[in-house]
Formats: sequence, C-alpha cells, structure tokens
Amino acid sequence: MAIQLRQSLSLHQQLIMTPQLQQAIKLLQQSRLELLETIYQEMEVNPILEEQALEEAEDKKGPEVEEIKPELSTSEVTVKEDMRAGDVDWDVYISEYNTGWATSSFDGRETPTFESFTPTKTNLYEHLIWQFSMSDANERQKEIGTHIIGNLDKDGYLQTSVEEIREMTGYSLGEVLETLSLIQNFDPVGVAARDTRECLLIQARFQGLEGTIIERIILEHLDKLETKKYHQIAKALSVPLPEVISAINVITSFEPKPGRTYSDEETIYISPDIYVFKTGDDYEIILNEDGLPKLRISQYYRNILSRRDSLADGTKEYIQEKIKSAAWLIKSIHQRQRTIYRVTESIVRFQRSFLDKGIAYLKPLVLRDVAEDIQMHESTISRVTTNKYVHTPQGVFELKYFFSSSINSLEGDCVASESVKEHIRTIIKSENGSKPYSDQEVVDLLKNLNINVARRTVAKYRETMGILPSRKRKRHVGLL
Repeated sequence: MAIQLRQSLSLHQQLIMTPQLQQAIKLLQQSRLELLETIYQEMEVNPILEEQALEEAEDKKGPEVEEIKPELSTSEVTVKEDMRAGDVDWDVYISEYNTGWATSSFDGRETPTFESFTPTKTNLYEHLIWQFSMSDANERQKEIGTHIIGNLDKDGYLQTSVEEIREMTGYSLGEVLETLSLIQNFDPVGVAARDTRECLLIQARFQGLEGTIIERIILEHLDKLETKKYHQIAKALSVPLPEVISAINVITSFEPKPGRTYSDEETIYISPDIYVFKTGDDYEIILNEDGLPKLRISQYYRNILSRRDSLADGTKEYIQEKIKSAAWLIKSIHQRQRTIYRVTESIVRFQRSFLDKGIAYLKPLVLRDVAEDIQMHESTISRVTTNKYVHTPQGVFELKYFFSSSINSLEGDCVASESVKEHIRTIIKSENGSKPYSDQEVVDLLKNLNINVARRTVAKYRETMGILPSRKRKRHVGLL
C-alpha cells in the first residue's frame, strides 16, 4: 500500500486561557492586600495607568462613574478577546474604561476600627540574651548560655539535653548545669526547663514553696493532677481534700509556657472586603473599597494617541498595547467587585436567619446552591470566597464560613454543622462544673433541640473546638 499525503479539515472546540483571562481569574481569588499589590505592580510597569485623585473621583461620581449595584450586568468572567490594532476605535475604547470604579459610601455610619500598625516586641531570645549580658557570668558560662538560649523553643523549653550541650561546648557537665540553673532564674521564671514538671518546680521554689505540699504534688502526683484525681492525691499524701484543693489553686496559677509571654508573633488584623448592614427589615451590602486606588488611563497618552500621523509605528503599537492591558485590568477589577457583590447578596438571602439571630441558626449551604442562584460556575464561587471576609451584625467571618455540611434533624430538616457546634459549645458552657456533661448526655440534650447526632460526632466536634472531655472539665468545690 502506497503512503500518501492528504489534507483534511476538522472542527473542534477548545478552551484557550489567554493571559488576560488568566489575570481576571487571578484577581478574582485575591484578597484586598494581594489586589493592592497587583495594582501597584501594574502601575509600575504600565505608564498608561495612573491613580485618579480622590477629589476628582468625588466630583465625577455621577453618570461617569460606574456604581456597583445589583441591577448591573454581572455575568461570570468569560471575557472574549478579539482586538486587532487596526479595527479598534481607541477614542471610544479609552473613554469606556477611563473611569475609576465606584467609591462606596457608608453614609456616616460607624465602621469597625482596625490597628494600622503593631509595636515591635522583644522576643524571648533577645530578652534572655540581654539578661545574660547584664549578669556576672564568666566567659565560659556566656558561651554555654548562648547555646542553651539558642536551643529554647517558643514556649521557653530546652529542646536539647545537657549532654549534647556539653559535647558542643567542650566544657564539663557541672558547668553546663550551673549555667542552666542561672538561666532558669531569669525572667520569665521557669524558662529553660526541660519538661513541665521542672518548669512548675522552678516557679514553686522561686516563691519559697520548697518542702510544701505544692512541691510534693508536682514531684509525685502530676499525672493525677492532670486527670483531676484529687481524692487519690489527698489519700496518698494523707492530707485533707480542702488542703489539696488549695495547693492545686496555687499550682494552676503558674505559667506552664513561660516563653509565650515574649512571643514575637504579630497579630494579624482583618480588613473586611464587604460590609453587611441592617437597615430596617432588610440588609444592605457595601463593598469596602477604602484604600483601593481609582485607576484611569492617562490623559497625556490619550493626547499622544490622538496625533496619529506624528507617531512612529513602534510608538503607536506600544501605546496601543499598554492601553489594552490597562483597560483589561480596570475591567477585570470591575468584574471582580461585581462578582463579590453578587455572591455576598446570594449568601445573605440564604443565611438571613443567621444574620437575624446568630450562629445557632446557620443553615447548611454548599457552593452549588449559590452557583445555581446567581448562574455562575462553582469554581468561580470557590475563588470569590477564598480569603474574603465580610463584616456582619454577628461579627466578621470568612465567606467560606457560611458553607457547611448538613446534619439531619429529628423532624427531617437539615441543620448546619457549625450550628451544631455552637449548640454543643452553649451546652458545655452552661453545665455544672462539679458534674460536667458526658458526650452521651450532650447527645441527649441535642435531641431536645431537634438535633440527631451520634456520640462520636459530638466527640469529634468537641475536639475540633478544643474542648476537653468531661473528666478533665470537672471542677471541685473550692477550686478556682
């Protein structure tokens, strides 16, 4: 059979992710801080983009500025790119995108305040090194002490053995122990301990409690103290139970993690992307655009482009490409803001009971519900709700918080898992400290609230919320 060359035509569809479409999708899932960084980076490389002055933006807030309202066209980001340099009327194209996006107004209402900066904190390592430099330690001790302080974790515990420090420094074990004892008396008291028992002992002895029942409990019965077997401790020490409880009150006042006092972890303040205010019987949604620059295409380059005959081909092509990039960025930001608005609007419709009454009334919700409600794809909803926060009358929440799995009630209805957790938290908060509820008792109490869950489900939710089991929540009379 002879080999022949043939030509054939075939028609098929495929999705092409242009750089502009990739940028639109990227902007959609960015947080406010990431969006700000992207905008300023684009302004650095694109001379066509410039920031509109605030006074000018306020003056133009009228027919020229595009307000973000629900009645606007807010379809999903499916922008088609079909621009040819010779086919575009650049005057019309520029005027269409040469306005900053809408400036939200809070009408004088009080909004949450956030810290603009945090003070620099001294961390544990710096604090101990400073104390060590002010002590009368000799050069050999200072070398040993540097190794000890450098091997402390964030809670202040020594993460290596004294034998390893002896091998690293080459000094005797006695010198290492002497230096360790010196550091253990630095502030915060209990630092450089090798375990919890030693940490508590250092604090007890610092308060002059050597030889007391407090020291004996720490040395001999710390395991019983953890499981709250106070009667066994009293029997083993042959002392009355009230005396044991008084000693335990002192022990529980000690700091088991002395290093966290000097933690250098910075507090992260959340600036909401959306505000939901209650006005009368309805809720109003306002996008937080405070601090976002109002972008426009430079008038200077518009004037240059209008002089078409005086421009070289390379200059004209460069300006047209930059205008195209700037217009797409502005359009993508408009699209991002409108999509966030629509998703939040849908969530407010689904979670009206939560906004009115609180977390216990949160309804089960999945991405598909919102996607079908606003005619968008689930992946778009997922991107919009990533790293976005909303301020509501019930507090500040991530948008993903409103999506939770469902649990069947006794009457056949569905209850959100977060709502069940809130009921468990409320039940445990109201329990008698001397007789806390077991997981099975919590199950029975939830049934009275028309919630049907298994005991293992209660145990799992309790653990995720950081709530101890009943035997460790038990408080004896007289124990603070």
